[in-house]
Amino acid sequence: MSLNMKVEHMLGYHSFEIPTAIKHGIGAVKHIGEEVQNLGADKVLLVTGPGLYKAGAVNPVIVNLEEAGVDVVIFNDIEPNPPVRLIEKGANVYQQEGCNGLVAVGGGSPMDTAKGIGVEVTHEGSVLDYEAAEGKKELEHRIPPLITVPTTAGTGSEVTQWAVITDEDREIKFNTGGPLIAAHLAIIDPELHVSMPPHVTAMTGIDVISHAVECYTMKLAQPVTDAVALLAMEYAAKYIRRAYADGTDLEARYGMAQGAMLAGLAYGSESAGAAHAMSQTLGGFIPVAHGQCVAAMMGPVMEYNWKGTPERFARIAQAFGIDTAPMSNEEAARAAVNWMYDLVEDLDIPTLEEQGVDPELIERLAKAAMEDPQTEGNPRDLSIPDYEWIYKRCFNQVPKTV
Repeated sequence: MSLNMKVEHMLGYHSFEIPTAIKHGIGAVKHIGEEVQNLGADKVLLVTGPGLYKAGAVNPVIVNLEEAGVDVVIFNDIEPNPPVRLIEKGANVYQQEGCNGLVAVGGGSPMDTAKGIGVEVTHEGSVLDYEAAEGKKELEHRIPPLITVPTTAGTGSEVTQWAVITDEDREIKFNTGGPLIAAHLAIIDPELHVSMPPHVTAMTGIDVISHAVECYTMKLAQPVTDAVALLAMEYAAKYIRRAYADGTDLEARYGMAQGAMLAGLAYGSESAGAAHAMSQTLGGFIPVAHGQCVAAMMGPVMEYNWKGTPERFARIAQAFGIDTAPMSNEEAARAAVNWMYDLVEDLDIPTLEEQGVDPELIERLAKAAMEDPQTEGNPRDLSIPDYEWIYKRCFNQVPKTV
């Protein structure tokens, strides 16, 4: 980016809003019943995934809601990369059951679904009508009281102002959001995270780092997002391997949960970059898990991007715990890239090909990523051939450059 462009972004009109109250602590979920009542709701649609529900992981939430006298309607039809039809189904259940509040328990998919349901029950038409795109309608009403309870440390959706929804007809993911869609309260209880298996801990944990890295290096970065992004990196770098190795390590779980929330504040207020442009568009074609997909992409994306802002990548190296004192900025930036490659290997992240992505799709995927609005925030200029190079690095079709 040229000096003039950097100055333009620095002087641009920025905004940082936090519509969501954040409450946290070991055992924090026991307060959820009173918190729902404080928001004026007494019958909630509890949005969660079928696996979590069957495993009993949602039981502490249900018990504490019912003990407080809150009626609970279960909606556990959640799918990864929630599609428009699922939002409509949930909104119909919400209205038919006479609910007046929402509780989302799980990862990004239940939370995005709950936000989408909130949009449909307070606005006319489909959530698709409110895509964050030119020519679409803007949200006009606050969604019903929503409490988010993450059981993973990854998306940060508990505090973001966006929902990512899949349009199956167009084979794309799209965003809808702004302050009106944000949860009213996020309750972060690390005890709910201990059931995460290692592979989920790994992919969601690297998603935390991806949010922080992309938001810290994006062209729209600002001091507040810088602060939360850097601290998110420090928490995640310190605790991710511990949480992966020992799922019952509550200190590590708490640290990762805080990292996810902080990275979510950064991501939820501005944009990201190439890794999220790629993962969101890829997820519209193939039902890959978002965190796992991003994790496999982060090394190649950082390898491409570090030249766009080497001083920031050098600061990232410090946040990762690398001793950069004897290094130049460029050496430290490269060290940050290699740290990410090492982390992906240590945590046994499957490659894109192992996740079911066909290398023959590279040209199509590169074109789709180029059309994603998050491309605009990337710290290094991008073209379709550039995206093709990043994808080829993901498939080891071109040599490593760091």
